[in-house]
Amino acid sequence: MAENPLAGLPRMDALLASPALADSGLPRSAQKAGANRVLERLRRAIRAGETQLPQLHVLAQQARQAAEELARPGLRRVVNATGVALHTNLGRAPLSRRAAEAVAQAAEGYSNLEYDLAAGKRGSRTGRVEELLQELTGAEGAFAVNNNAAAVLLMLSALTPGMGVAISRGELVEIGGSFRVPDVMARSGARLVEVGATNKTRLSDYEAVLKSGEAQALLKVHPSNFKVVGFTQSVAVEELAALAERYQVPLLCDLGSGALGPGPWPQDYPTVEQWAAYADVVCFSGDKLLGGPQAGILVGRGEAIRRLKADPLARALRLDKLSLAALEATLLDWRDGVAVPTRAMLETRPRDLRQKAERLAALLTPFCPCEAVMTAGEAGGGTLPGEELPSWAVALDPAEELEAFLRGRPTPILGRIHRGKLLLDVRTLLPGEEDIIRSALAAWKGERP
Repeated sequence: MAENPLAGLPRMDALLASPALADSGLPRSAQKAGANRVLERLRRAIRAGETQLPQLHVLAQQARQAAEELARPGLRRVVNATGVALHTNLGRAPLSRRAAEAVAQAAEGYSNLEYDLAAGKRGSRTGRVEELLQELTGAEGAFAVNNNAAAVLLMLSALTPGMGVAISRGELVEIGGSFRVPDVMARSGARLVEVGATNKTRLSDYEAVLKSGEAQALLKVHPSNFKVVGFTQSVAVEELAALAERYQVPLLCDLGSGALGPGPWPQDYPTVEQWAAYADVVCFSGDKLLGGPQAGILVGRGEAIRRLKADPLARALRLDKLSLAALEATLLDWRDGVAVPTRAMLETRPRDLRQKAERLAALLTPFCPCEAVMTAGEAGGGTLPGEELPSWAVALDPAEELEAFLRGRPTPILGRIHRGKLLLDVRTLLPGEEDIIRSALAAWKGERP
């Protein structure tokens, strides 16, 4: 009888007893899972006709690497060297130190999340955040939910159920992940009433559907993730507000990116305060130009906000304590004039970026040929469409090999390949990350033949 080719496989207990695994300090469950992964891979190879069995210590080292990978959290820190400040795939806005410390404090123990310490009884979950938002925007009321799509859903569900809501065809945006404003509107119970054309919508288009009774509310969506240029026309919030007042209908606005005030963006870019002065409710994201955690923020008229907060959907969409802690701290930064990381990145001057890139290139040159080069980044995250950010990067070669190596590091380093070079844009590097890149390049050089 032919010998079973799988008979030569090492036993699990022998693999686990080898020093590479036994002395790894990894959890026993991770060690077993890593060993199983290696053994299963070897079984498949043998069945495919590969009969060469590696030595036990080689298999044990492979099992340790697999175990280390399995023991790592799936969500972990990466170094963003792409030049995209609000990179949606990389978690958008990095939190400020104040916000990160607030999250850690809220996570370590109990908190007065819904307890009024002064009164000694149950309190408001979002009360402090609401006060800060009112102070920063001048709005009568404020509320916060878990993201801006949720804010739009709550706003329409609570204020326009079963009503026709007029929106320009040029503002029927897709907000990412294939979710579109019409889909959110349909789920809310509101009825979509399209007006105007993709490139041109006039005030008379809105008035026609209000006059006919087809629409009983107005919705304006800022196209923050795209730009229409050329033969275009849109209606300003001020004009829509006057029309809404004349017909006694609500004006709701989705500002999306949510600039709280002037900053490193075009002067004509609408701010929350500007739109909130005219609309019944304005909603926007917490993790875009605000530079905070994922959140959907709503500000506006006191009565409209009270209706939102009283809607049963508000509880389903509420923020957790960690997001609330981060949002409050971010708003405190804005109140105190402290630039959050996103804003600091966006307003860094090209000459300062050049100096930073030249310092990084000098740091990396002993390990890999590189040079500081001009490049261009962007805000990202569905903000400031079409606005290039002049920047500087370190260009590395060989691009493909280095990209894969850096992406596979314990702290992955993510750049972008452009014209055959791997670019590490310094605009989006946080303090201390230059040392992480240097250590990675030192390891790269050590692994080269």
